[in-house]
Formats: sequence, C-alpha cells, structure tokens
Amino acid sequence: MSTSPTSSAPLLTPGRERTLLWLLALTQFTIVVDFMVMMPLGPQIMQAFTISPAAFAAAVSAYSWCAGISGLLAATYIDRFDRRKMLLAVYALFALSNLVCALATSYHALLLSRAFAGLTGGVLGSLVLAIIGDVIPAQRRGTAMGVVMTSFSLAAVAGVPLGVVLGAHFGWSSPFFELVLLSAVIWAGVWKVVPTLKAHIRVPPVPLSRTLPDLWSLIREPAHLRGYALTALVMGAHMMIVPFISPAFVGNLGVQPEDISLIYMAGGFATFFSSRTVGRLADRFGTRKVFCAAALASVPPVLFITHLPQLPLWALIVFFPFFLVTANSRMIPVQALLTTVPEPHRRGAFMSVNSAVQQIATGTGAWIGGLMLTTSPTGRISGYGINGWLCCAGIVFAMWWSGKVRSHAVDAPPAGGRALASDAAIDA
Repeated sequence: MSTSPTSSAPLLTPGRERTLLWLLALTQFTIVVDFMVMMPLGPQIMQAFTISPAAFAAAVSAYSWCAGISGLLAATYIDRFDRRKMLLAVYALFALSNLVCALATSYHALLLSRAFAGLTGGVLGSLVLAIIGDVIPAQRRGTAMGVVMTSFSLAAVAGVPLGVVLGAHFGWSSPFFELVLLSAVIWAGVWKVVPTLKAHIRVPPVPLSRTLPDLWSLIREPAHLRGYALTALVMGAHMMIVPFISPAFVGNLGVQPEDISLIYMAGGFATFFSSRTVGRLADRFGTRKVFCAAALASVPPVLFITHLPQLPLWALIVFFPFFLVTANSRMIPVQALLTTVPEPHRRGAFMSVNSAVQQIATGTGAWIGGLMLTTSPTGRISGYGINGWLCCAGIVFAMWWSGKVRSHAVDAPPAGGRALASDAAIDA
C-alpha cells in the first residue's frame, strides 16, 4: 500500500489564523534574540568566566553549528509527528536551555547550554516554516511569511537592545532569564491556539529502516537541491557583510559602541512595517519577481555600506533602514517560494534540511567574509569593499538561479473551504 497523508489541513477562522501567525512570529523572535543577544554581551561574559575572545567565539559558533546539525537530523523524524505536540515539546526544551545558560557557573556549562539551545532552535525554525506551509494556502503564504519575518525586526528594535540594557544593569545572565519567562508565556499561547496538525503524516508510516535512505533521497532530489542552493547563495552572500557592520562603524567611522543600538533600532523599526508589505507583493506578483526586484534594489545599499565615507551618526541612522529593508526583503519571497518546492508530506523534512543549509551557509559566509578583512592596530578594518562586491555577485547569481527553483504544485484550498481569505486574516 502506498503511503499518503492522513487528512486535510484544518481550516482556521481569520482571527485564529492571525493569532497563530503572531504566535509563530513571537516564537521566532525568541529564537533570534537568543542567538543575537550573545554577541553584545561578549565583554561581560568573557570577564565573568575569564575566557579569551576565541573561547567566547566558540560558544557563539556552537549555537549555529548545532542548529545546522539538528535541522539535518530533524528531517528524519519531523514529519512523523503532530506539529502541535512537537512544537510544544521542543519549545519547552528551548526554554530549558536558556534557563541552564542563565544558571551557568562555568565556561563548559555555558558552552553546553549554547549547544543545547542550537539543537532546539534548529528544529523550531523548521517547525515554524512547516506549520505555515501546512496551514496557509500557497496563494497567501508570502503575506504570512511577512508577518512571521517581523520577528527579526522586533529583535532588532526591542529584543537585543533590551537584553543589552538588562545585561548592563543586572548581569549577563538576566537576558536569558527574561527569555525563559517570555518563552513560558508563548508556550501557553501555543498550547491554546495551535491546532492539531496531522495532515502531513503518511499512513501507514514509513518504516524506520527507510529513514536514512529516504533522507538521502530527499536531499539529492534535483528540485530540492536547487532550493537548497538558493538558500545557500542568499544567506552566504548576506553574511559576508552583516557580522562586520558594527566593527566597521566603530573602527572606521568612530561610532561609539553604545550608539550602535540606535542605528539597528532605526533599521528594525523600518523592516517591521516593510515585511508585511513585501509579503503581500509576493502574493500578488509572484515570489520570484519580488525576490529579483528586492535583490536588485539591495545592491546599491550593499555597496554603499561597504564603501562608507566619513558620516555623522544621524546620517547612518537615516541610511541604515534602506540597507536593512532591502536585505530583509530578499529573504521573505525566498522563504515563501521554498515552502512550495516539496510535496506536502515531505515539507517538514525539506524545511529541516533547508534550515541546516541556512545555518551552515550563515557560518561559512561569515567565515569567508572574515578571511577577506584585516584590522590595523588602531582598529580600522580594511578589505570590506571587496566583501561588498562579492556579496553583490552572489546576489546577482541568486537572481538568475531563482528561475531554476520550481514548485512541486500549487497547494489547492481545502475542500469546502474558502479559496482565498481576506487579507485581514493575517495582515491586521
């Protein structure tokens, strides 16, 4: 007997759909803040544990690499379970990892807690995208992705600055205690709002003996490989410049470290409003067209930020939103496009592998970008312009490559359900 999904996805009311998307956005928000807040807390953590910058970098990298590994391993089991139960279980483990991090009294405990956080964060990211693919019709997935992607804006505007302030006044561990409390509230919301999601489960289930062969089959499928390559191109190019923006501002332009948060807050505030607009445009004009338009629009800001002349702080605050909005606008249509690449019953596994690719590309792009840079004794960074040109080359190549990424099929609306819901369902 051939395997097949058990039932159709549930049809949600506009209000519950909207609430679900914002809960997923908040879930993603905690994942983003958990990763990002470590970097500005570096001086305090190094002092608290008496460790070198290299040891601190290892703690930061442990998250990314473990997230990539967990995303890859999750592909072997993520489509076997109810999405709701799995989200609740993994999110509880994520909160536990932050509690262990906050209570760490030694460097090794800190390192292990960050690795544990990466293992859970990698699976959560895949689950969030899989749930969107399961619940939201393909015609409105761009708008839904725009809502969830506001998590990055919220992290830049509120999450990381608040974490830095808490760390300065109450110690480095206080932001992680804050994340534990927030995660508990979000977990309760997930338990109440997220419906049972079993439509992707195949009946009868795939034998465990077929797990690894099926994973290899999933990875090597040409259509899937093209999707993974697009992810690697977009994220690798992006990370060649993003980790070095703050050091370039401080070392080359003389920006005070405490003023960096103002620049990022301005960019995050702008993307909070632009993300949903980009998502609606992707639904209206197509994900590929919107991606190519956003990618082309992002080239001038990339070149400008990597060839910055001496500018006052107010000019950087005004300019940075243009860079961050165009960069963020590349990501939204790509994520929406990738949810349409696999068959529905393989979507969770596909997004898990894609999450692993994204994490690996993130680390690799940052590593290559760092190799291109040199720092003088005064802290001035050289070679950033070359990174900008390489990033733009990657963006242009990704524009061409996106035409090779094909959807498996346009998801049909549930029988008896509405073909298209009002934008108010997910845009309010």
